[in-house]
Formats: sequence, structure tokens, C-alpha cells
Amino acid sequence: MSQKKINKDTLKNRDGVSNEEITNKAAIAKLKAKRKESTSAESLAKAIIQGDTIALSQAITLIESTNISHTEKANEILALCLPHANNSIRIGITGVPGVGKSTFIETLGSHIATKQNRLAVLAVDPSSSVTKGSILGDKTRMENLVNNQNVYIRPSAAGTSLGGVARKTRESIILCEACGFKTIFIETVGVGQSETAVHSMVDFFLLLKLAGAGDELQGIKRGIIELADAIVINKADGETIKTAEKAKVEFNRALHLYPPKQNGWIPKVMLASALENRGISNTWELIENYISEAKKSNYFIAKRTEQNKFWLHQTIEDQLKSNFYQNDTIKKELQQQLRLIEQNKTTPFAAAQHLLSLASTLL
Repeated sequence: MSQKKINKDTLKNRDGVSNEEITNKAAIAKLKAKRKESTSAESLAKAIIQGDTIALSQAITLIESTNISHTEKANEILALCLPHANNSIRIGITGVPGVGKSTFIETLGSHIATKQNRLAVLAVDPSSSVTKGSILGDKTRMENLVNNQNVYIRPSAAGTSLGGVARKTRESIILCEACGFKTIFIETVGVGQSETAVHSMVDFFLLLKLAGAGDELQGIKRGIIELADAIVINKADGETIKTAEKAKVEFNRALHLYPPKQNGWIPKVMLASALENRGISNTWELIENYISEAKKSNYFIAKRTEQNKFWLHQTIEDQLKSNFYQNDTIKKELQQQLRLIEQNKTTPFAAAQHLLSLASTLL
């Protein structure tokens, strides 16, 4: 037998099974079983707790899947990881498109990421209403941060979720905490005043603004601004510095029109230039001061408890909606009602009532 033939026959794959053995049905079954074991809920949870980011990515993929079997497996992983969670600082970062969120996150992340303060960035990209696709290009926009060994970046598609956050961002936070990340950034889509869902899952809500964009007047309107714990006017550099300083004064005036926050915190307005790395350390110092005061007053824990209650209701609503649309009988009847609407034989409201009545007997 030639040396080439011997090497081929004795070649081992990654699971330690030779090519000769793999032709045997028993060996193939053994190989499948071994691979299944390596991706079981228990093994993935164990790997996540040990800091394995590959396992973390696999688990988040399961969480984001709409496949029922994947959902069951994801719930097992979450249950195993939950005792190791809730020991991080969760920071929501939002702002209109073009405000420089990715650059700001990269600069701030590079400033704080260390072995003692590992950083996870959950970046949510907008999804097309036509193709349902998403670019997921956050990693390419954070060239330096993506190469930092103390940083994990996970882009996700917003899908049909309102509020600028992905449907399963809340569960992804738990897994990141179990994986040992001490600080978690949630970068949202930035779709306007309706983008407030992120506030219900973070400890600190940071709003990025641009000077000279007409946003100063928006300060007198209730919405996303009154939820912010701090407003940072980004791109305050070059010729825009004077405009940024003026905007800072206007935002401070607007914030005084709002009632004080439950914990007595007065939101701060700051200037920063992520491009020139100015105002970044001051921003992080402000966040640390806020977290420190919140923990001393027990507001930190109280807020998370209220958030958990909110997500209980939200999860029930999501599950009911999922069960409704995945039911085979509902699917068929829904198509029938859509045809009746096209023929002007029923109204959307009557069709909805009919489907909900049917669902009450099925679900």
C-alpha cells in the first residue's frame, strides 16, 4: 500500500473518526451523536459560563430562531445561565441615524474594555420592510473594537419589532452576562420618538444628539428625551463646537421642564467628539457615578425588578401572538378572511373578531 493511501485511510476528522470508519453506518451514527452532544443545551450553557463566545453566538442564534425546537432548546440554555446573570451594567445607546452611534460606541468601548470589564455590544440593525433582510454591518463600522479580545459584538436584525430593539435582545443580555461580560451596550436602530423599548431593559439610557439639526426644539416634547439619563451632543468638533454649546444650553432648559426622575437623578447634557476622542472619559465617569448612586439608594435593584415584571407581560403577549399565527387552522382561516376582504364581503374589524373568537376555542 502506498504512503499516500495510508495517509488517506488514517486521516482523522475533527471528531477523531477516520475516513475508513466513517463509511460504516455505526460510525456515522456515533459521529452524529457526538456532534449532537457537543451542541446540547447543557454543553452550550456550560461553555457560555466558561466564557466561550462561540457557544454564546450559537445560543443567541437559537434564541433568535422562530423554529419551535430551537425555542425549547434556547429556553433550556437560558434557565441554566440565569443563575450566572444579572451582574453587569446595561447601557442603552440610541440616536437618529447619522448621529455617529457606531463611532461613539467604538471610542467609548475602546476606553472601557479590559480583562476586568469585558464588553458586549448588542447592535440592532434595521430590517427591510420589503425583503425582510438586514445588512448587519456593525462589525465593519467598528474596525478597532472588533479586534479587541475583551469585546464581543453581536449584530441582530430588528425584524418587525417596534422600539428599535430586536425581538430577543432581552434574552441575549442574560447570556452575555452569564458569559462574563461586565458591561453591555445595546445600540438601537434610532427610528425616532417611538424608540423607547430599550429603556425597559437597561440601567442607563444614553441619547446621542446632533447640534444644529433642529432637535433643540424637540426637547420640549415628551418622548424619548424625557427617558434619557444623559444626552450627549456628538460630533462637537471643528466648526460645530459653538453650535454644540448652544444646543447644550437649549437641551438643559428643556430638561428642566420635565418632572424629576423617580430616583432624583437630574439628566446631564454633555459634549463629545467620538472622532477626536473628546468627552468620552467624562461620559463614562458620568455613567459610573449614576450606577453608584442608584445602587446606594437601592434604585438599581428596584428598577430591574420592575423591568422583569414588564418583560413577563411582554413575553406573554409575544407568545400568544406566535401561537396565534403558527396555528394551522388559524392560518387557513386567515387566508379565507383576507380573500373576503379583497371581495368587500367583510371588514378588517369583523374579520379580526372572527379570527380571535376562533382562536379562543383553539388556543
